[in-house]
Amino acid sequence: TRIVQVIEVPRPRLDEFAGMPESGQVGVYFLFGSGTDEDDPQVYIGQTGELRSRLANHDARKDFWQRAVVLISRTNSLTQTHALFLEWHCIKLAIAADRYALENGNAGSKPHTPAPLEADCLEIFETGRILLSSLGLPIFEQVGNAPSGSEVFYCTAVGSDGRGLLTDDGFAVLAGSVGRLENVPSIRGTSDERFRQKLIDSGVMRVDGDRVVFLKDHLFGSPSMAAVALLGRSANGWDTWKSEDGRTLHEARRNTAPH
Repeated sequence: TRIVQVIEVPRPRLDEFAGMPESGQVGVYFLFGSGTDEDDPQVYIGQTGELRSRLANHDARKDFWQRAVVLISRTNSLTQTHALFLEWHCIKLAIAADRYALENGNAGSKPHTPAPLEADCLEIFETGRILLSSLGLPIFEQVGNAPSGSEVFYCTAVGSDGRGLLTDDGFAVLAGSVGRLENVPSIRGTSDERFRQKLIDSGVMRVDGDRVVFLKDHLFGSPSMAAVALLGRSANGWDTWKSEDGRTLHEARRNTAPH
């Protein structure tokens, strides 16, 4: 019964979307891309009075994105006031969730929105959030969110003291986890070294003497990349992360079927 519609548009099919009547609507849009690896997703959030021309402009000017997702009204009832509030609200919550590198910067100031219209916008947002998550784009979900009672796993090799959770979206290293600063010779000059430096440069990890400390929860695409971030060396995360009673992540999660 809801009027919200989300359309996913791969960048190579942008012209095809431009031929659809929906492309002439007011809408909120999300441009999704990635950096050098799967653990560096990026998003740009915007709003427009006409999706067709705005996305064409971004196609000419922005390189990072591979697909757009647009949020519109099935009854073509979104106004510019709706779109401005939704853009502000989406940017604010995407920053709070910290799942994607936001290309926008900050959310700016809240636009003036009459109370009844704001309530309407919040209902539209909630539907859009669910639809985005169903597309595998949980940009508003907190990183550390895992089922209640989820088991904590520990990485204590090579002087590290890491804590993490296996989630539906990957492996989350929790704030306060400690790793070694120095990289082993075998990964110097490689993508693993650049990956660790990016975590420092972006403020996920802070250098503290000869250690690195996670300043916030951070989601990795795999347990192995989470282990690399802590250890400064290549690692099989399924063996490196262990439960409190000493079982490896592999033993605890992959070998759950009855023998």
